[in-house]
Amino acid sequence: MSETNSHDHEHGHFHEHVDESVDAHDDWARRRREGIPTDERLLVVACMDERIPVEDALGIELGDAQIYRNAGGKVTDDVVRSAALTTQFFDTEEIIVVNHTDCGMMSAPDDAVVEGLEAAAGGDLDGVDLDPALPELSLGDASVADWVRMTDDIDEACAAQVRYLEEHPLVDAEVNGYVYEVESGRLRYPGGRVAEEISTRVEE
Repeated sequence: MSETNSHDHEHGHFHEHVDESVDAHDDWARRRREGIPTDERLLVVACMDERIPVEDALGIELGDAQIYRNAGGKVTDDVVRSAALTTQFFDTEEIIVVNHTDCGMMSAPDDAVVEGLEAAAGGDLDGVDLDPALPELSLGDASVADWVRMTDDIDEACAAQVRYLEEHPLVDAEVNGYVYEVESGRLRYPGGRVAEEISTRVEE
């Protein structure tokens, strides 16, 4: 009997291990209510393209970051809304923007996209709610092309998205951007077209 008591005292009771697991799961399930930030205090803004393995590319796991994906990985009004909320109230300290090569936002001329959307709307977008929950929001004097935000140069676009977030008064975080090369499966810095540099002769 004394040996059993000694064993229990030395190693603890198994229910303590179970309790830790249950408590950890409760924290996970209620982390917003408990004020627990993401594990890396990170927000990722990325393109919605199905070829971009955001977690694998960045080496992050479930729980490490909040991930926002849209067409082109563009800093739209809703990205600003989300970034403002998470940096001001959810203790997020860093934002990473991930754009990529062969992006669909570079696949058609602006006028072709505008014509296609206007045709879908029956002629123009004046009567179309951009946000059904806030029908008073409209393009105003902006063009449909400006709203869609097609891309001419993915490196310039990536740098611009970083700049928009860095300079926005409601967003308080360190911001960095990378271009994911679908052809190599690797990240690079905007403007870091290594293959072009090492494949092109430079005159002295």
